[in-house]
Amino acid sequence: MANKEIDDILQEGIHGKKQIKAGERKRYLGTIRERVVIALTNGQLMRDKGLQELEQAMQHHPETTLLLNGHVASRFMKEEKALAEKYNIPYTAVTNNDAESDLGAVLTYDYAVDIEDIFVQDHNEEKPEQKKENSLLDTIKKWFTPTS
Repeated sequence: MANKEIDDILQEGIHGKKQIKAGERKRYLGTIRERVVIALTNGQLMRDKGLQELEQAMQHHPETTLLLNGHVASRFMKEEKALAEKYNIPYTAVTNNDAESDLGAVLTYDYAVDIEDIFVQDHNEEKPEQKKENSLLDTIKKWFTPTS
C-alpha cells in the first residue's frame, strides 16, 4: 500500500493533480459545463457577435467570472472586457498550451447552475454541439445508405 501512495505522489508531482472532467475543462476554458451561464465561440468573439446576449447574462448573473480564450488576440476582446468592467465582473484570459478550445468567452460561476442552453445562436450557424451530432449522423447515414 505504501508503494501505491508513493507512486501516486510521484505521478502527481510529474503530471500535476488529476482533474475531474479534464476534457470539459479544456473546452470550457478551465471550468466545467454545469457552471457555464453563456459561451461564445472564437468566431463570435472575433466578430463581436453575441454581445447583447453576453450583456444580458452579465446583468442577470452579477456574481460570475468571464473567462477569455488566451489564444485569441486581445484586440478581439475589447468589447467583452468593457462589458465586464461595466458590470464589475472579473475577467481573465486563459491560455492552455496543451489544448485548443473552440470557445472564445465563457461566463461562469464557481458552482453548478445547470443552464440548459448556453450557446449563443448565430442566425446562419449551428450550435457547436449540434455540428458534432450532425456530422456523426451524416457519417452513419453514408455507411448504411445503399449504393447502386
